[in-house]
Amino acid sequence: MECISVFDMLKIGVGPSSSHTLGPWRAAEQFLVEIRNRNLIDHVNRITVDLYGSLSLTGKGHATDLAVMLGLSGADPEYIPVESIDVIISAITNKKELFLGNEIIIPFDPEKDIVFNRNFLPFHANGLTFTVYTDTQEYTSTFYSIGGGFVVKETQEENTAKETTKHNFPFPIEKAEELLAYCKAEQKKISEIVYENEKSMRSEAEIHSELLRIWNTMLECMYIGCHTEGTLPGGLNVRRRAYDMHKNLIGVLPYENPQSWLEIIRMTEVKFRQILKWVSCFALAVNEVNASLGRVVTAPTNGSAGVIPAVLMYYMVIENHEANEKQIKQFLMVAGEIGSIFKKGATISAAMGGCQAEIGVSSAMAAAALCEVMGGTPEQVLMAAEIAMEHHLGLTCDPIGGLVQIPCIERNTMGAIKAINAAELALETDPKNAKVPLDKVVDTMWQTAKDMNNKYKETSEGGLAVAVNMADC
Repeated sequence: MECISVFDMLKIGVGPSSSHTLGPWRAAEQFLVEIRNRNLIDHVNRITVDLYGSLSLTGKGHATDLAVMLGLSGADPEYIPVESIDVIISAITNKKELFLGNEIIIPFDPEKDIVFNRNFLPFHANGLTFTVYTDTQEYTSTFYSIGGGFVVKETQEENTAKETTKHNFPFPIEKAEELLAYCKAEQKKISEIVYENEKSMRSEAEIHSELLRIWNTMLECMYIGCHTEGTLPGGLNVRRRAYDMHKNLIGVLPYENPQSWLEIIRMTEVKFRQILKWVSCFALAVNEVNASLGRVVTAPTNGSAGVIPAVLMYYMVIENHEANEKQIKQFLMVAGEIGSIFKKGATISAAMGGCQAEIGVSSAMAAAALCEVMGGTPEQVLMAAEIAMEHHLGLTCDPIGGLVQIPCIERNTMGAIKAINAAELALETDPKNAKVPLDKVVDTMWQTAKDMNNKYKETSEGGLAVAVNMADC
């Protein structure tokens, strides 16, 4: 049974896509490890990268080519100063050279050495192959970006390093019914069960600091998005909306940093329309940062990164002004666990399941987390997740121009609002009267994903991506 940590589901990285940017970036890092272990890196005189399937079809719009170059350069997406990304890419493009792993300079022409192959590899829609050449041999390795920044090899043997983390949890969970059974037997909340699992992998101090680092990254991302105006890159000429919306909502109240900003928002008017606008503003802000290759928290993907921060911020500035680190950690642990259930039972990859796998899953994660911090029982928490996903089933992924902008950014606002609605419905419902258990909706989502036409799975070959041309924008 695969044990997925909260910190696997909530990762800090760079936009715009977890499967098409973060995943290939991590794959490049893993490839560096492989060629170092084989003592090849000092002898490399050429490297090529082949992108397949969805990584090829929407790779340009998702910056997949930039991600592999950054990864091969030895940059870490979690810590790289985002302002240095353009500097590194420009140097590679202009000099036609790559500083491989920060160790050796080799010739590299992105136009020739990164190949976009429209065909799909059988194992997964997001495949990429790295090949290095020395004077005496060539070495090839293929990776698959399976969503949420997760990267795997095709055979079980190649994933042995990952296997070492699969059997450590005191409460191993594959399905929601198992999670609920643990809660009943132990008389614990879902977040408490998750916390026990996390403690089997890291210290309490590390759990505390890392969860707060995730939240602070989310908060900073919302803050940056709300204070940055202009047009998003990529050619669609999408104007940022969070800046204007925030300006109208915040008025002239003074603040100096993200935390004081949060406190000031608590002082603003909270009629229904204002609440709706604030939640939408938070979600827009995150995904506008994401679309600009900014730093976000993959939750569970980059394209859906705005839902969970928006709902948690809603809880903190609207529902509970006394909310503190305790509720933040509780929220994030529940969200992470629900996301892992969907990953194990279905998918969090839009290339495999459409946008139901991204916005649908993030909405379910946020709904469950909000339900618990609002006082919901474990049964109600799982019901909230089920309600949220039930009303995202079949949602397609058809990004215009292959960019994570239209309709992706707005969808985060919809996913956040649905999450709040789902949590409220669950809180007002006796779980004994529930007709659809979470595990059934996970199964249904996966079946829907398999039945969905491939052109609606992050290929930009159907839907809005075909109906609206770049020229129309």
